[in-house]
Amino acid sequence: MLKPKPGEIRKPTKTISGITPVAVMLPPRKCKHGNCIYCPSLNVPQSYTPKSPVVMRAKNVNYDSYKQVKARIEAFEVMNHKTEKIEIIIMGGTFLEYPKKFQDEFLKGIYDGLNGKKSKSLDEAQKRNEKAKHRCVALCVETRPDRIDIERMKKFGCTRVEIGVQIIDDEIYKKVRRGHTVKDVITATRNLKNAGFKIGYHIMPGLPGSNPKKDLQLFKKLFSDDKFKPDQLKIYPCQVMPGSELENLYWKKKYKPYTKDEIEKLLIQMLKVIPRYCRVMRIMREIPPEYLVAGTTKIDLRKDVEEELRKKSSKLKEIRYREIGFAKGEVDFHLKLKITKYKASDGEEYFLEVINKKDILFGLLRLRIFGENAIIRELHVYGPTLKLGERGNFFQHKGIGKWLIDEAEKICKENEIKQLKIISGVGVREYYKKFGYSLDKNYMVKLFD
Repeated sequence: MLKPKPGEIRKPTKTISGITPVAVMLPPRKCKHGNCIYCPSLNVPQSYTPKSPVVMRAKNVNYDSYKQVKARIEAFEVMNHKTEKIEIIIMGGTFLEYPKKFQDEFLKGIYDGLNGKKSKSLDEAQKRNEKAKHRCVALCVETRPDRIDIERMKKFGCTRVEIGVQIIDDEIYKKVRRGHTVKDVITATRNLKNAGFKIGYHIMPGLPGSNPKKDLQLFKKLFSDDKFKPDQLKIYPCQVMPGSELENLYWKKKYKPYTKDEIEKLLIQMLKVIPRYCRVMRIMREIPPEYLVAGTTKIDLRKDVEEELRKKSSKLKEIRYREIGFAKGEVDFHLKLKITKYKASDGEEYFLEVINKKDILFGLLRLRIFGENAIIRELHVYGPTLKLGERGNFFQHKGIGKWLIDEAEKICKENEIKQLKIISGVGVREYYKKFGYSLDKNYMVKLFD
């Protein structure tokens, strides 16, 4: 890679949302339930290919989590990105199915990699990270809805969970040998929200047994039915990959993937129904064309779809589309607070946003109240990443976080809630201490008079 010019940030969109994402890949391991029929068998982590960039990076260091983190931070620094606020994403399979000893060692390696030195235990590594140069401000684990262990995820410092939902239809689950039910999705969603986690669903249009009309109908149900309502989505249209059972069905003419035009039309319809509290993290998998038997090879389809929507002046509510980092032209900095209240998973969700009159998003907070309990599930200020404590002509460190926390506390007091919990990345604990919060059983907690 060519060294950037002085002041140039290579691949600026990598950190445009306010944090630096570091993906850490798990070593290959077969799922306990067997293979879903669309999953390839390529001797690499489940559902990935040997030429996926994150797989190649992980294989170079024999999937060592410490070395993966160190190397990725160094790469970001070479590209002139700030690396003080890191989000860790553990990829490559159902992490909670791995042996518990492996899980602990893998997480310790991640924190050691951030700290730049090895600790004697996971607890020690996490304690160090609270004041380290490279702090873990968020940590994401991928898992199946029937493989949830909340206490272990809290122990790891996890703040976000992505679950493989694909489609909310039990008949299709049987057809693709998914190995869980819609009820598992509902239960996992409720329990994870009550524990304070931010929830992402992986959705897969075009599965055997579905069609565009059914996909859209069930997609709309994700947001009309209180039992679902995810905070984030990754939309991965079904593709035919080598070594999968779906490949056999394709050659026997028993399965046909959607065309590029069909996917594009469906994505436009999907994006239009996504509410303002949900963020679309990614559309399309980064699968090299040589590992695709059938299905669209257009990796950057999202760009085409969003450009088409902008041309038609379509007002999407989805979070990423509205983030300040992606705003074009002159920006209005007269900010206001908007609160969206909605029911979800037997609780009340308050989605607080700092926006301008054009609905450009500068920061958000997710507050959940269920019974006498209240928990902040996410606090995020958008814009290019800054160093911890750094000030400048950007959008972070302008008091937006404090504004949102103050408003959340007001809502709690109005609802006669006696304490407020915050699920916090290990590296953000010091920030919340400034506002009177203290650590209690993996949460930052504040009591009200």
